[in-house]
Amino acid sequence: MATDYDAPRRNETDDMAEDSLDELKARRNEAQSSVVDVDETDTAESFELPGADLSGEELTVKVLPKQADEFTCSSCFLVHHRSRLAESSPQFVCRDCAA
Repeated sequence: MATDYDAPRRNETDDMAEDSLDELKARRNEAQSSVVDVDETDTAESFELPGADLSGEELTVKVLPKQADEFTCSSCFLVHHRSRLAESSPQFVCRDCAA
């Protein structure tokens, strides 16, 4: 709501005394009617990013088995190097999950 900072200011007690019940209801209805229900998926589908069409692309990734110096975190289930092992935990937990 726009505010006119040049207009003379009114006290809260003046506002309470001058505002009628009908005016307060009208203000409440105006404030509630400005809410718009927008579906985020509709908004996201209307945007098309340049170069975003990957339908003709084929991505290949070589997956390696867990190495001898790696462990699987029992909390996040990611494979980390032994240097990321939390020392205070009795299980294999990475430092990020232990913190």
